[in-house]
Amino acid sequence: MRLSDLRGRHVAVWGAGREGRAAVTAIAAHGPADLVAVDDSANFLTLPWEGPLAAAAPLVTGEDGFARLAAADVVVRSPGVPNTHPWMLELRRRAVPVTQGSALWMADHADRTIGVTGSKGKSTTSSLISHLLTAMDRPNVFGGNIGVPLLDLPEAELYVLELSSYQCADLADSPRVAVVTALFPEHLDAHGGEREYYRDKLNLLAHGPHTVVVNGADPRLALELGDRAAVRAGSPDTTHVANGPDGTPWFHLRDTPLFPRAVLPLVGRHNEGNLCVALAVLDALGVDVVARKDSLAVAVAEFQGLAHRLTEIPDPSGLTFVDDTLATSPYAAMHAIDAYEGRPLTVIVGGTDRGLDYTPLREHLAERDITVIGIPDSGPRIVEALAGLPAVRTESAEDLVAAVGLARKLTPAGGVVLLSPAAPSYGRFRNFEHRSEVFAQAVADTAR
Repeated sequence: MRLSDLRGRHVAVWGAGREGRAAVTAIAAHGPADLVAVDDSANFLTLPWEGPLAAAAPLVTGEDGFARLAAADVVVRSPGVPNTHPWMLELRRRAVPVTQGSALWMADHADRTIGVTGSKGKSTTSSLISHLLTAMDRPNVFGGNIGVPLLDLPEAELYVLELSSYQCADLADSPRVAVVTALFPEHLDAHGGEREYYRDKLNLLAHGPHTVVVNGADPRLALELGDRAAVRAGSPDTTHVANGPDGTPWFHLRDTPLFPRAVLPLVGRHNEGNLCVALAVLDALGVDVVARKDSLAVAVAEFQGLAHRLTEIPDPSGLTFVDDTLATSPYAAMHAIDAYEGRPLTVIVGGTDRGLDYTPLREHLAERDITVIGIPDSGPRIVEALAGLPAVRTESAEDLVAAVGLARKLTPAGGVVLLSPAAPSYGRFRNFEHRSEVFAQAVADTAR
């Protein structure tokens, strides 16, 4: 289904955030017979619905919204609307067509698109791909889950997109290059279970991509892919890290050394894997990675990473404060903790409680000397899951601001205070950017 297919039809947009606003604007331009917006979760964080948006589509809130959704020819849901929502289940039962802005956009742009998803690493990897392509004289537009809705993107010859599992779920077209960075249980409450999550995530690959590039070192991903044809980054027959000419780790393309690992300014082995995937994508797109290795090394060295992903905040105390608010699962938090191995570490955890199993985090910290501060909503449950570990000290705080103040008192000089919440931000914050803003402000305020 394309945007043009909505002309003359009765359309309901479900969601009033960034994605819903972009959908209303884009759909209104294609002449639907009727257009309405529905928001069943309005609260004090909701932005005003006014001006051109209100003129294009009246906003219906609360329980009245379902009748408008059920009466529509097509429902365009925002990514934040889960598959398990009771209204979604009933719409499916009634055979009401449901799609998303991402699917409408992809139907018109798939052949010009590199789409990146993964339970971990999709933000950094997609950003790396876009950055390196630009350095290789391949201009592109970067967007998606990273913050720019697909329906707000300008026309371009090439796109690089970060796509969440929610955005992948309703796709009926795969991008030309489909990329998967990692796979582990995430967002199970929204998808309905582990199998459903993997199905929705890997729907990115289900509609005829020209090329598939994956992280070949990820065991769950390897199991789910089976013998499917794919470029498996991290393997000796493509891009990988091995000892180079000077005996230190280097990035390689097959047998050819490209540049030292030290060129990449991002910490952690997981970021080595992210760059291997990005380089494999460039190779698949016909970039002569070997001939241009020196230029690539310069571009890699200039890449400073993403805000909210292991972003260090300067502080006069000598402590290193790190914003890793995009780490919304225990597995992502585990990678972040590993990146600061060998330094005194306090990690702040907690956010929206989706009922995740924190046993993997407990097992990961079994031999670690670390302080963990739990904040609502899931923080107390995480702290409880870590009880009894001999070298794990646990504390609780009433909110993120209080946790920063407590971390200053508990973290030894030269140590690290890491916000890696292992949970999403919604509920107590507008979005992950808002959580980052609160963290950074708390760091600044407590430094006085």
